[in-house]
Amino acid sequence: MSIQKPKFEHLDAAVNHVNELIESQGIALSAAKGILYSLTETIGSMIGDVDLPAHVRSGYEGLLETARELHLKLDKHIDR
Repeated sequence: MSIQKPKFEHLDAAVNHVNELIESQGIALSAAKGILYSLTETIGSMIGDVDLPAHVRSGYEGLLETARELHLKLDKHIDR
């Protein structure tokens, strides 16, 4: 049984969904932080895949940057 890698579209949707939940206050900030951590780690591992074509890698790198920015935004909310 092989493990399927998550599709870019699903990871992108997850990052966007967490962002929407944070903005609407529909999620506990600590839960959002944990989810973002997992997403960042998953996206990072996808970027590290040697079989990933360069054009796809750049999409994941952009998504990783978006997730990191959201994490910084979340940290500002938590520090208040």
